[in-house]
Amino acid sequence: MKLWVIVPAYNEAAGIGATLRALEAQRDRDFTVLVVDNASTDGTAEVARGFGVEVIHEPRKGTGAASDTGMRHAIAHGATHLARTDADCLPRADWTANIRRAFADGLELVGGKLRARTDEFPLKLWERRLIPAVVEIAAFFGKARPSNRAPEYRGPYVMMPGATLAITADLYERAGGFPRTAIEEAHEDRVLVNRVRRITGAYGSRRDVVVFGSVRRLRAYGLVRTLAWYIDHHYEPEVIDIR
Repeated sequence: MKLWVIVPAYNEAAGIGATLRALEAQRDRDFTVLVVDNASTDGTAEVARGFGVEVIHEPRKGTGAASDTGMRHAIAHGATHLARTDADCLPRADWTANIRRAFADGLELVGGKLRARTDEFPLKLWERRLIPAVVEIAAFFGKARPSNRAPEYRGPYVMMPGATLAITADLYERAGGFPRTAIEEAHEDRVLVNRVRRITGAYGSRRDVVVFGSVRRLRAYGLVRTLAWYIDHHYEPEVIDIR
């Protein structure tokens, strides 16, 4: 198994260091990190290179486009298995080890759990409990969406946040990969999951594949608008890229 971790990044010079340090602290360090600089206008690429990781560039702005570029670059350079997290996230220390275990158990697409970071903003107790509930609500609506319940799918819909997701290189290519879109055009993780569901039932979400994600969008939009944003972009904010 040749595992690569892909990190799409846009204007994350102030925060990507924490993500890369979390990857350095993994118990299983047998993987290659690749940062995809997605047309940043700050020093994101320079900060990443300072950690000794490879940086490539994707001029077409969008998490889907940047992730797809990174995945295909990794495959071209020998990756057999691919994982993705985001440049504002902190993978738990056992993240890569548990991804490897999930692949060994026969999964070809592995989803994980997204939990709230507590180092960005002081979170009250009720907020710490609310944020996982928001994720569960989004997962419920995902299962109920008519477009996620079509008869051609080989298994039930499972929400897999792009910030904690892994896939075999073979399945990535067979499924067509992430759509080359911006985040406001499509939730690229949902598209990938549904592409996979047309091919195989060897996918699933693991509770031990944990990443701690930024709450800055929730703080900027509020609870109701954040839910509306993730449910088919029913809320259209003036500022998409929250920093």
